[in-house]
Amino acid sequence: MANDRVLGGAILGVSILGIIVYGVLLYSYSTMILEITAFLAVAILLGILAWIGWTMATTPPPEPIAEPPATTPAPTAAPEKKEA
Repeated sequence: MANDRVLGGAILGVSILGIIVYGVLLYSYSTMILEITAFLAVAILLGILAWIGWTMATTPPPEPIAEPPATTPAPTAAPEKKEA
């Protein structure tokens, strides 16, 4: 539990630091940083799609599920006839 808190705090700190560094770089080199950011976003998205396609293309199809054996329905009680 303590390791989770330390890891969570580290992720929080690095994320906040990353936001600050990105903001400073964006203010200083706006065009270049926006171009790099857009490229990375598209490259990561297309990389994920390529990975999904590779996985779908190379994964063998699952074996068909065998049909369960046919069961006969349980007999039902016949309606009673009323004697007149």
